[in-house]
Amino acid sequence: MAISLASLKTSTHLTPPAVIVHGVAGVGKTTFAADSDKAVAVCTEDGLGMLKIPHFPLARSYEEVIEALAALHSEPHEHRTLVVDSLDWLEPLIWQHACKINNWSTIEEPGYGKGYIAALDLWRQYLDWINALREDRRMMVVQLAHTDIKRFDSPEHEPYDRYVIKLHARAAALLQEHADVVMFANYRISTVKSDVGFNKKVTRALGSGERVLYTAERPAFLAKNRYGLPDVLPLDWDAFAAAMPKFD
Repeated sequence: MAISLASLKTSTHLTPPAVIVHGVAGVGKTTFAADSDKAVAVCTEDGLGMLKIPHFPLARSYEEVIEALAALHSEPHEHRTLVVDSLDWLEPLIWQHACKINNWSTIEEPGYGKGYIAALDLWRQYLDWINALREDRRMMVVQLAHTDIKRFDSPEHEPYDRYVIKLHARAAALLQEHADVVMFANYRISTVKSDVGFNKKVTRALGSGERVLYTAERPAFLAKNRYGLPDVLPLDWDAFAAAMPKFD
């Protein structure tokens, strides 16, 4: 069928969002996701602890992850949120599968980054299943990841360190572009300077233990959102859900 101006749409019908939450260890990412609406988890690491959330057996291969996603897509269920815990533990499974289908001993065997480029095809396959669950089963997807500190070489300023998703750079860029929301979870910290004498001052970090989600990018961390969310939210599912537009 030929495309014409009659095919233009102005619908505001929203697809359930794809969300990434990355943050420091132990901050409460998994607890946050477990409080989502009718959650079910696909786990690549044993991080649920005492949380009582329906979950598939621990995935030990890329094929098992895809099988779990396919089951959620094809079988009847009432789950409304998929939790993937975690992306950075999924990555080695993807590398392992890329090596298996290409007869490589390691992901770096092809040289010049070719292994990581091949792995992107598997990441895209994973994202195709994520999109199918969002569009066909109307499921929100919350993907968890650990964070890493890496140097950022800015074309405008001196290089500086920032928190980023703990993935290979190519994979991180692909998943960040795909996601509707990328949030950085951390403890709220302030600093004070103290005079220790001899014209010398030291900077000390202060924190109350309050945990927050940052939804907009800053030099210190990676974040984004497509919904006009407040720049900072409590690390609490109800607070996040209340700030999000409705997609039903």
